[in-house]
Amino acid sequence: MKNKPVYAIASVDHALHLAQLLQQEGALSVSEAAELVGVARSTAHRLLAMLVYRDLATQGDDRRYFPGPVLGPASAAPSMRLRKAALPHMHALVARVNETVSLQVRVGVDVRFLESVECDRMLRVGDRSGKVLPAHCVAGGKVLLAFLSHDELNELYGEVELDIERLRKHLALARRHGFAVNDQETEAGVTAVGVAVLGQDGCPLGALSLAVPSARFDRQSLSTYTAVLQGACAAVSRDLAAP
Repeated sequence: MKNKPVYAIASVDHALHLAQLLQQEGALSVSEAAELVGVARSTAHRLLAMLVYRDLATQGDDRRYFPGPVLGPASAAPSMRLRKAALPHMHALVARVNETVSLQVRVGVDVRFLESVECDRMLRVGDRSGKVLPAHCVAGGKVLLAFLSHDELNELYGEVELDIERLRKHLALARRHGFAVNDQETEAGVTAVGVAVLGQDGCPLGALSLAVPSARFDRQSLSTYTAVLQGACAAVSRDLAAP
């Protein structure tokens, strides 16, 4: 896991975050960009103008901004709608268990963290919004990979150096139990549990994960963690299915 640089340049970070959001969402208005990044509308407008100048964004006739030729096409996942549906349930989940919760989507062999809601404990897992990690190591990534067929998994990891049979065993467990665990596979001292958010067709749209400092993680609490995650994911699915 990469840590934020000690001497981070806020304007550069905001611009790169906006570029990530454009790639994930497909289109953003100035007000949406300002809200997501946490800056004033005027600042968001200037950042987007610079992205357009560098071909990282383009502006449509409706004045919304889209990913530019440098970024390539946006993710197929309806990320904005998924985020809006998930956020209230993520806040409720954090209030209930007082641990950090993240929303993730799979993009190829990686997982993108669309949103995080931190708990208020002194020792906690921090905000992972915007991070990209290998799907086979992340709790949410594993549970999303578990929906792939044998051939789809082979095609996805055909050119990746990976113990595919070991991964298959992990994914079989995730299918059987309805959740997956990341026990310090992406970062020492962090353990996470992930559950998929399903669409009306039963296909995964994303995953919610609950991340706990390993020193506090209790295997006896695993059933509680999975139960509250499954409840939250089901609630997100219901909200997405509503008109």
